[in-house]
Amino acid sequence: MNTDGLIVVDKPAGMTSHDVVARIRRLAKTRRVGHGGTLDPMATGVLIIGVNRATRLLTYVIGAEKSYAATIRLGESTITDDAEGDVTATVPAGDVTDEAIRAGLAVQVGEIDQVPSAVSAIKINGERAYKRVREGETVEIPARRITVHRLDVLGIRRPADKPVVDVDIDVTCSSGTYIRAIARDLGVALGVGGHLTALRRTAVGGMTLDAASTLAALEERAPDVIGLPLAEAARRAFPQRVATEEETRVLRHGGPLPAVGIEGPYAVFDQAGEVLAVVSERGGRARAEIVLAPA
Repeated sequence: MNTDGLIVVDKPAGMTSHDVVARIRRLAKTRRVGHGGTLDPMATGVLIIGVNRATRLLTYVIGAEKSYAATIRLGESTITDDAEGDVTATVPAGDVTDEAIRAGLAVQVGEIDQVPSAVSAIKINGERAYKRVREGETVEIPARRITVHRLDVLGIRRPADKPVVDVDIDVTCSSGTYIRAIARDLGVALGVGGHLTALRRTAVGGMTLDAASTLAALEERAPDVIGLPLAEAARRAFPQRVATEEETRVLRHGGPLPAVGIEGPYAVFDQAGEVLAVVSERGGRARAEIVLAPA
């Protein structure tokens, strides 16, 4: 049974990412469990969980690009910019045209400066922004440079029973992008307000919903819950290099290898296919960032 690796969880709505970590700790019977990028309680979909030695890969997972399917509701603003928060304003959105919606989303594609949602886990002067908002403070969060690689409009729906417009979108973006903020900013641009009513993460890097397990399925398999053993997880996450026997010995002791011209951090494997380390090249040497199989 593998005890080190990643689990691609299909997170259910209503749970925090920390709730999922706590459940996996119980199922895997280990305290060394972490997650690779928070999902809001309302959100569902891909949550990467690292177990034992694979928790050291989560730094790289957190920085990977992510994909989402989401629904924006125009005509209603909320304090959280999603359906979890109280409605703060309503403006009839029935006259907003499809063309205006598409144009308002098009300007949010590419490298942009985005102000994260005020109700978020970002720390302002050492305290979480959401805590300050709930205590009645007005929080100013500085804009961050993010990249929206792709933003497709899948559908525009106009419910008959209320003057709102629901917009289904598919987004691929850099780490640190707030889909809630895309909804809010579209609503502001169109003058009617907006918030997110549904959010499902469909991919983190190369790990997609196809490979995801529900918590119910993991309960049935427990304690054998690892979906991607350490070596396979490293293959999914990084470019690869195979070390000679001498290079393996050097790397296991934390020593450098000669550079071979591979961009960015990459995984080094021994002749048997065990992952040894994640390294990066500089100054003609490949130096370990993390050693996963020390001597």
